[in-house]
Amino acid sequence: MGIYDREYYREEPRGLHLGAPRTMVMNLVVINAVIFLADLLFLGGEARELMALQADLFSHPWQAWQLLTYGFAHADIYHVLFNMLGLWWFGGGMESHYGGRRFLGFYLTGMILAGLGWAASQTWLFQDVNGSVVGASGAVAAVMVLYAIHYPTRMFYFWGVIPVPVWLLVGLFVLQDFVAFRDAARGDNAVLGGRIAYAAHLCGAAYGALYYQFRWSLESLLPGKLSLKRLKPRPKLRIHREAPPEEGDLEDRVDRILEKITRDGEASLSREERRTLEEASRRAQQKRR
Repeated sequence: MGIYDREYYREEPRGLHLGAPRTMVMNLVVINAVIFLADLLFLGGEARELMALQADLFSHPWQAWQLLTYGFAHADIYHVLFNMLGLWWFGGGMESHYGGRRFLGFYLTGMILAGLGWAASQTWLFQDVNGSVVGASGAVAAVMVLYAIHYPTRMFYFWGVIPVPVWLLVGLFVLQDFVAFRDAARGDNAVLGGRIAYAAHLCGAAYGALYYQFRWSLESLLPGKLSLKRLKPRPKLRIHREAPPEEGDLEDRVDRILEKITRDGEASLSREERRTLEEASRRAQQKRR
């Protein structure tokens, strides 16, 4: 069987399909929806109050766990609906590019930094330490900006008719938040500034841009990436490159590499794994001649 005939190279069907493999984006959407519905139907909003990020975080640092929980709670149906639509529309492309684990690390880090930015603005700018915030808006803003940087000319169709390039759509979103935050900081719209977490949106957006610019990989701190093997001393002498593998061995290696791409994204490949794919591609081209 040819390398390009394997199932890893086949185009996956778009949209939601029953029985389809669960992506990280889908998992996040389901978790948010389940928490919202459970809180709405059975807990009367108590879960939202417990999970909310309090503005007095810096004077109560032992409540730092709220930096993760607040992003999985939402105020009402419109709040969770629009956040999850944004995550669904823009998150899939980023998960395909970076892989599920790396995307999750990016998303959670964006949530934490957005929460820290909001708490800082409430404490030192608005001087309101009695407020609280919930919602995934900051993390979703990070995803949107990262997507717009990768695919600026892709079109978004309003009502399925009006085409708008992604860079313009996301740019207007960030600009609107910036203007509203500036007005709130001046006192022109202090009430609205306190109710809508513009600072969280802007911090999330900034993180998305910085993540792309500096190729941050903070998700390596997540459990499962740490290994004692990294502590072992490396050999001082350079090991000579092995001879080209036999055909059967090469196909086995390619299978494992393609599985890794499906699981973690192309960015997770090592230099040696990329060389293996290049060798397999070269041999496949020679056979077709």
